[in-house]
Amino acid sequence: MEADVGKMEAQIEVWGAKINGLAAAAAKAGVGARIDLHLHIDDLKVKRAVALAKFDEFKTAEAAKRASLKTGLEHAWSELEAAFRDPRR
Repeated sequence: MEADVGKMEAQIEVWGAKINGLAAAAAKAGVGARIDLHLHIDDLKVKRAVALAKFDEFKTAEAAKRASLKTGLEHAWSELEAAFRDPRR
């Protein structure tokens, strides 16, 4: 489980870096694209915050409670992954 936790922490950091990269690209984009990018970035930030909160709750939970938290974590994780794959989501 510790290896999975480490991988998930690394992935959350990668997503944070990608969001920062998108923000830098938005600063250089035209007005229309900038608005769309900022909307997408805001959505990604919210989804990342939710996934991070679920992950932190899962990570600090007792083993008996982890099973009940896993579904919520997996859902938040999937939502964030999907938002990175398809910005229109």
